[in-house]
This record gives sequence, C-alpha cells and structure tokens, in this order.
Amino acid sequence: MPARDKFHDAVKHALIKDGWTITDDPLTFKIEGINISIDLGAEKLLAAEKEGHKIAVEVKSFLSHSPLTDFHAALGQILNYRLFLSEEEPDRELFLAVPVETYRNFFQKEIIQKSLRVHAIKFIVYDSLSEVIDLWIE
Repeated sequence: MPARDKFHDAVKHALIKDGWTITDDPLTFKIEGINISIDLGAEKLLAAEKEGHKIAVEVKSFLSHSPLTDFHAALGQILNYRLFLSEEEPDRELFLAVPVETYRNFFQKEIIQKSLRVHAIKFIVYDSLSEVIDLWIE
C-alpha cells in the first residue's frame, strides 16, 4: 500500500464533516495487472436519487521546496487516475485535494489556472488545521 499523504486524515475528516460517507480508504482496483490506489473514495446520498454522488479524492500536501514539481507530479497522477477511473468506475468524479495555503499562494497564478482549465481538473481546497473543506472547484 502506498504511503499516505501527511494531510490524508484531515481531508477524510473534512469530507465527513461535509456530509460525505467514506466508502474506500484507499480506493483500489486493478487494470491490466496494474494496481491503482487513489487516496479516498466517498459517496453522498442525494435526496432525489436512490444512488449517491460518488467521488475519488487524491490528497496532496504540497510541502516540498518546489510547488511546481509537486504540481507536475499531482497533475500526471490525476490525469492517469481519471483515465483509469473512466474504465473501472465511470460514474465516479475525481478531485485533487490541495491545502488552502497552496491554493492561495500557488494555484491562483494565471498559468496554473490555465493549466487546470485546459486539463479540466476538479479540486477541493481544504484547511488542514480545522479539517474543513473551504472550496469545491469543478
């Protein structure tokens, strides 16, 4: 099993506070002999539906000296996981979870915003101290 991100539990608790049920910790499956492990799987029941809204969340802390290097690694991971999920669980949306500080200091740069738009990345902005979700961006 891959190592958990430093803020894994903070994001898990934030999702629960936001009304999500954690269904997988981690969400794992195998495609063509490749083991895939996404940090969290969650579901939220919607009043008008029998089945809920399903998501997968890849948690990143962005704690290295280079947020750009962290971003490159996270982007590659998200793009591949999105492809894998489309094969295995096409009804599940994939989100990248990033700390609020990273969102304010790095993700607000125009070139990063452009990259997120071009690649249609959905993400969650979380506060690791209060363990709450500040923002959903789809």
